[in-house]
Amino acid sequence: MKNQQEQLTELKEIRNLMERSSRFLSLSGMAGVVVGLFAIIGVVAAYLYLGITPNTAAYYQWITSPDGQLNPNFSDFLIADVALVLFSSLLAGFWFAKRKAKKQNLPFWNATAKRALSNLAIPIVAGAAYCFILLYHGQVAFIAPATLIFYGLALLNTSKYTIDDIGYLGVWQLVLGLLASFFIDFGLLFWAFGFGVLHMVYGIVIYFKYEK
Repeated sequence: MKNQQEQLTELKEIRNLMERSSRFLSLSGMAGVVVGLFAIIGVVAAYLYLGITPNTAAYYQWITSPDGQLNPNFSDFLIADVALVLFSSLLAGFWFAKRKAKKQNLPFWNATAKRALSNLAIPIVAGAAYCFILLYHGQVAFIAPATLIFYGLALLNTSKYTIDDIGYLGVWQLVLGLLASFFIDFGLLFWAFGFGVLHMVYGIVIYFKYEK
């Protein structure tokens, strides 16, 4: 009996070692919460700058003129707003992940981390290019849904190299993006819920599931 128990313990340790070597496990739940807060702050800033409220339909009409031309004052602000949220989120994710890796004595930057990052980056870069194409053609209403869809695909693409919960978050982002494509007048609210609320819920779940 004792020998069997020891074998089970050794198998469990081998499994843990294999998982650590094949998956990037340094994602932090607190990073998800902070990223969600950044996203909500960005949406609030957009509403304040546009001078409208969340129940105001067709927010994108303030960004484009009746003939479909972009209003540079509004479009430049939104681009800067999104860029700042993205940069702050990446910085927070990097900092929390590095801190968690150090705390758990895990390698932060290795082959698995590189694979995870490349699988995350490809759909996001493609999505960013597509959003600029939409912006170029004045199709501002579909930018928020597109970001959710491509981000969801990026998370699904990355989930095989990290914790499975990332894939579940990706599915929700994808569903939200598709719904936002039908209800385009409320794209900013969908964006706030997807990148804001869902990230915070995901972060809390991850924190209590893996870090507490």
